[in-house]
Amino acid sequence: MTRIELAKKGIITDEVKTVAASEGILPEQLSQDIAAGYSTIPINNNHKITPIGIGRNMRTKVNANIGTSKDRISIDEEMEKLEVLVKYGADAVMDLSTGGPIRELREMMLKKSPVAVGTVPIYQAAVQAAAKHGSISKMTADDLFAVIEEHAASGVDFVTVHSGLTMRAVERLKQQGRILDIVSRGGSFLLEWMVYNEQDNPLYVQFDRLLEIAKKYDMTLSLGDGMRPGCLADATDRTQIEELLTLGELRDVAVANNVQVIIEGPGHVPLNQVELNVRLQKEICKGAPFYVLGPLVTDIGMGYDHISAAIGGAIAAAAGADFLCYVTPSEHIRLPTIEDVKEGVIVSKLAAHAADIAKGIKGSMDRDIAMAKCRKALDWNGQIGLSLNPDKVREWRAEVPPTETEVCSMCGEFCAIRTVERALKKK
Repeated sequence: MTRIELAKKGIITDEVKTVAASEGILPEQLSQDIAAGYSTIPINNNHKITPIGIGRNMRTKVNANIGTSKDRISIDEEMEKLEVLVKYGADAVMDLSTGGPIRELREMMLKKSPVAVGTVPIYQAAVQAAAKHGSISKMTADDLFAVIEEHAASGVDFVTVHSGLTMRAVERLKQQGRILDIVSRGGSFLLEWMVYNEQDNPLYVQFDRLLEIAKKYDMTLSLGDGMRPGCLADATDRTQIEELLTLGELRDVAVANNVQVIIEGPGHVPLNQVELNVRLQKEICKGAPFYVLGPLVTDIGMGYDHISAAIGGAIAAAAGADFLCYVTPSEHIRLPTIEDVKEGVIVSKLAAHAADIAKGIKGSMDRDIAMAKCRKALDWNGQIGLSLNPDKVREWRAEVPPTETEVCSMCGEFCAIRTVERALKKK
């Protein structure tokens, strides 16, 4: 039985108890939320990892993407990225490889990753079709589903599938017009296939086939947003909402068939529309876990897109988004380096943490209170240990060491904390 089936029968598993304990919530409530599709525990039956929960009343989780392209292929480097991402707090990782030994990299990730692993099977299917036929458009539906089955059987915990990108949505796109039509790589592959074959999306038409595979391995479906806006001017438009309506319908079908599901969201969204997007998704998709890429709140942040994404991510998560996909400083520029992925995951963790405090998630401010107490006590080892990147704090403090060790080199002898404490003691 899948996790939803067990939950619907009132069976509280050890996984549910473990996740509930880590989140400070009742296992009975978590089980009910899984049954209703409000929460998920994304673990494939063939992948042994510590379970995490994504969804209602739980901490905001962070996903980090890695993977090779034709222009840079190094499994060793990607495995080092994986280690760094896990070290700095990624709750899940996705393999987005489009070049090199794709199968070998995925298998290595599944073997080494202690956190949930996601993939986008259309990438491998498109690469194989291009290599075999010279064109993605010559891929067959069977080719695509064979790759999805391969990923599921290998132990992938969740897959992005752009099932809401339909012919109806494509017609809406043509009629409306956008500055940037489609920026989703998976969405662009499917659009090309649909246009050249004059057929609707097989991930939509044969959604029942997709559910069979997911149910067999208890693999979570992350319903992708192939029509997500790629710039602020296209945000929250009719094309995006058209796809979202379809995703809401597919969410109902998935939960009814006992398959865990996550809904993916934008994208590039102006600051004043971020909360609106979350509320729309939660309403249309009946409270399903919401997974957002950023969202980036400006289009001009090249080199600093991780900051734009963290701003949008904090607002989105505070409004109810459950899962943040990190963005690195090299977004829109190049394949990220090890340093890029480290910076990307750290700022995303900051956004998630800030949102959890705003949402009142139990225990979310404990670390902040501990940090404040360490600052009051001028306890530098404590402050360093509580930071998200202790190595950086330790290195920066050593670069300009203070004359007096208990203060920092910014204020030195005029440290406000020490001055006030000394003054109050005299009274």
